[in-house]
Amino acid sequence: MTEQKEQSLNTQSVLSMRGAGYYSQRTAGAKDAIDSLRPLIDTAIDQLADMPVLRFADFGAADGGTSAEMWHHVIARLRNKGDNRPVEILYTDLPSNDFSTLFKTMQGMQEQTDFAYQDKFENVFVHGCGTGFHRQLMASNSLSFGFSATAMHYVSAKPCEIADHVHMVGASQDERTAFAAQAAADWERILLARATEMMDGGRLVVMNFGIDEHGRYLGNTGGQNMFDRFCHHWCQLMDDGVITRDEFIRASFAQHYRTIDEFTAPFTTPDSAVSKAGLKLVSARTQLTKCPYRKAFEADDTMDAASFAGQLIPTTRSWSETVFSTALAGRPAAEITAIVDQFYGAYEAEVAASPDGHAMDYIHIIMEIEKQA
Repeated sequence: MTEQKEQSLNTQSVLSMRGAGYYSQRTAGAKDAIDSLRPLIDTAIDQLADMPVLRFADFGAADGGTSAEMWHHVIARLRNKGDNRPVEILYTDLPSNDFSTLFKTMQGMQEQTDFAYQDKFENVFVHGCGTGFHRQLMASNSLSFGFSATAMHYVSAKPCEIADHVHMVGASQDERTAFAAQAAADWERILLARATEMMDGGRLVVMNFGIDEHGRYLGNTGGQNMFDRFCHHWCQLMDDGVITRDEFIRASFAQHYRTIDEFTAPFTTPDSAVSKAGLKLVSARTQLTKCPYRKAFEADDTMDAASFAGQLIPTTRSWSETVFSTALAGRPAAEITAIVDQFYGAYEAEVAASPDGHAMDYIHIIMEIEKQA
């Protein structure tokens, strides 16, 4: 096993969204973004008429809650059109993922039963795969339609730690260049793995965090910059002697926010490995999805700033907590929990005291890709 492979596995083994339904219950914006893609997904699935079995995959699905309504819609639409072909859905994520909550959700065992499609429709089969999407996950030429939302900005390995920030958006130029190179290699690996899995005529729809044509990205669309606030409060813990300098540095997100040019680069020449593998870019665009918690706060004159902060910070925590808790590895579990609680508590207190400019708007790059013979 190469050093790169070992590093990749070690990085991915500790990444996960917060479990027990916490992630999907507190990420309404992610669900809003997915639901906005229904027309695009409907059109893509309408192209699968000649396939006797419909094999779908949800790459980087977390606990499945944010995409449950979308998949329910897909299957209900097929059945309402008289399409009774077998449907297989493979949910993929890292081995640390909360698959138990995912399977319970699909079978209506959680509080939300409206979209428990596995119980509502016949001839539907749900499976899970606890392996990262940087490699092939299913048999060659077997996938009809693949989908991924807010997941493929994760790199398989951090090429370096970020010395004076927590995310590549605030990294030095050399650090940012290293992350860009890692992300480009990973994106090609992801696409080539999907090309191998997909049947001729299959489709792939992905929506990934990125940097749009205006320089905006998640939590940085005007006003306060969310990642800068993360950095500020994590640095404050270091300055106060709560965490060490090494622990500060280890809290580097294993993410790279690609531009639309970075996303589309593998498709721009016919002699690229991705083009030769049969993948064609059908469409690519950027999209802003407004933070639902900010929208609710601005629309409700009775909501105070503390209530807004009490909604906003948990949604940031649902996907970021593992980065900060992992940086504290080696401490007693109770101590890690206390420090992480202190970190998010300080951020929440900041927002409650001065809510102006705080929001977690989503910036996605949305792509539809086709596998051609």
